Order: sequence, then structure tokens, then C-alpha cells
Amino acid sequence: MVLAKNEGSAQTRKDLVNRKLTRGGPQLGHRVIKWHHDEVIFYAHNQAGRRWFHKDVMPKPYKKGEGCSLMVADLVCVDFGWLQSPDGKESARVVMKPGKNKDGYFTCDEIIAQAQKAMDICTKYWPEFEHIFIYDNAPTYLNCTEDSLSARWMPKYTPPPNHNWGIEVTERDPITRKPVYLPNGSPKKIKIKMGDAQFADGTPQPLYFPDGHSRAGVFKGMKIILEEHGFKDIDKKLAQCKDFKCPPGAHDCCCCCILYYEPDFEHVETVLETNCKEHGFQVIFLPKFHCELNFIEQC
Repeated sequence: MVLAKNEGSAQTRKDLVNRKLTRGGPQLGHRVIKWHHDEVIFYAHNQAGRRWFHKDVMPKPYKKGEGCSLMVADLVCVDFGWLQSPDGKESARVVMKPGKNKDGYFTCDEIIAQAQKAMDICTKYWPEFEHIFIYDNAPTYLNCTEDSLSARWMPKYTPPPNHNWGIEVTERDPITRKPVYLPNGSPKKIKIKMGDAQFADGTPQPLYFPDGHSRAGVFKGMKIILEEHGFKDIDKKLAQCKDFKCPPGAHDCCCCCILYYEPDFEHVETVLETNCKEHGFQVIFLPKFHCELNFIEQC
């Protein structure tokens, strides 16, 4: 689409885009808009300096390293360009100086906050479309909730009396959500319960004994959980293969391996996916180690 010189306003571009998307008459369902996400870090010494010096000039030392950095994270699509309001006053772009003694780092919390801002803009200005956010398959984007299902480290049997099993996490302030530290400076750890699993028909299957049980609130153990899933002869299996390195192709060599391939353990939603789904947005992760075909790389 080519814009004439007198058609450069933000509203005009939006109208042209809308006409382009709706060309051909009414469409069944919603038009899908794909927003590609990425971040880039610019360094002060990105360009290697070259210059001429007289042969008699004394050498001058320069600092090594890439210099100060500036990180920019944004979303872009073919139809609307950068994710911002038509007048450019609202934007999903994040600009920060990464570093321990600077703005910190682009963590999962910052990713969720940016996604929320992006969803607010899309909902406000383009509610008639279905929006999909596309992210790289990076660990920061794949963070799950602290109580999400995981087959690793679970005990095979019910813990003995006066003991329980849970997930060790860092305690956070209930208001600021910042980590709580001990007097020696280390993060304070607490144990929380793992979330419920579910049967194939979607019925919830608690991992801890329910209220009214003689050991209410205590972790059942993998043996009982698997037996409730319908598996037999669990006593004959190990809790977990050494270092969780199961034989190639094996799906039932140990209790952890069996749970790992159960749908409710295998397909655990990330925090980003859950948050976006609650607002009617879909998230897609690119394959690991994909070639750089994401067109935002060219921007």
C-alpha cells in the first residue's frame, strides 16, 4: 500500500489499513492481526572506531568493552506498524538501561506488564480484530506460575507424619511483590502447594489429601496420584531415573517419566499465555533455534 503525500496522518493510515483489511466485503469471523515481539540492545561502542594517527603521537589508553547499553522491546505488525495508538501518544514500547545498578533487567514481570499495555491499546483502538502476540522461545517468556505442575523432584510416597512436600519459592511482599530477604542478605524461602492436576475428561485431581482426610493438606505422593490416573504396578518403578535421564523413547520407565508425558503435566501454560488468554488474546511461541525469519528483526 502506497501513501500519497497528503495522506500521511495517523488517522488516514488507520482508515486505509481498515479498508485494506475489509476489502472484498464482509468476512466470516474476525480478521487476525499478528504482532511480532522482540527486543534489542544497543551498545555505545557498537561501531569500531578507526582513525589516522601521526607516527610520533603517543598511545592513548581507551576503556575496553562495549560500553553503556540501551534495551528496546516492542511489537510490530504488517498492518499497523509499531504497536501504538493512531496518534502515537500511547505505545507498548519499553526502553530501559539494563544492569544491576541501573534499571534492572527485562524479567517476566516486565514482559507481563508490556503485554498488558499492548492488550489495552489493541482493545481500545482495534477491538474488531483478533490479536495474536508472537514471541521468541526464550526462557524469560516461558516462565510458569510458581505452583505450576512439574514432574520433577516429587516424592514417590506420602511424606511421613509431621512432614509435607511443596515447592520452595522466594517469599514476596504481598503488596510490592518484591523479594523478602533474611538478615544475612539471602532471599527468604517458603514452601507452597503445587496446583491441581486433572483427569483426561477435565475433572480436577488434587495432589494433596482433601479436607476431612486423616492427613488433610499433605502431598499424596506419585504412587497414589498415578493409581488415581489408572496406572498399575507403580511399586515396581523408580521414582525418577538418575538425573532425569530416561532411556530414549521411554515413556514409563519411572514415575516422573509417566507424569511428564501426561497432558496436564506436559502442556503447562506460561504466565504470559494465561494472562493474555484471560483478556481474549492468543500467544504463539516461535520454534527453538529458529532462523531469524521474524520480520521484526529487520526493524
